[in-house]
Amino acid sequence: MLDEARIRHLELIQTIVTRMGNNSFLIKGWSLTVTGALLAYAVGNDESGIALVSLVPVLAFWLLDGYFLYQERLFRRLYDRVRKPDVGIEPFAMDVAPGREEAGVLKAALSPTIASFYGGLVLAQVFALLFVL
Repeated sequence: MLDEARIRHLELIQTIVTRMGNNSFLIKGWSLTVTGALLAYAVGNDESGIALVSLVPVLAFWLLDGYFLYQERLFRRLYDRVRKPDVGIEPFAMDVAPGREEAGVLKAALSPTIASFYGGLVLAQVFALLFVL
C-alpha cells in the first residue's frame, strides 16, 4: 500500500506528464498552422524561396516535439520508479537523470508517430516546391 506522500508524488509526476503531452499537442497544431500558411503563400505567389524556407520551422517544431516526448518518457520512468515500494527515492524528488539515455531527443523525434507526422509535413513541402518550381 502506498502512503499519502507517495500518492501525492505520483500525482505531481502525472501532472508533468500530462503537461508534456499537451505541449506536444500544441506544437503539432502550431507546426500545421505555420506550415500551411507559409506553403499557401508560397504556392499562391509562386515564391519558391518561401517554400524552401518553410522547412526551417518544421524541423524546429519536429525537434521541439521530440524534446517534449523525451521529457515525457523521462517522467514516466520516474513515475515507474516512485510507484515501486522501497525504492529509496526522496519524497517529491523530480530527478529524472537515472532514466536518461544517449540520443534520447533524437530517438524520440524519430519515433514512428512523430516521424510520420512531420515526415508528412516535409513531404507536403516537397510537393509544394515541385509545384512552385
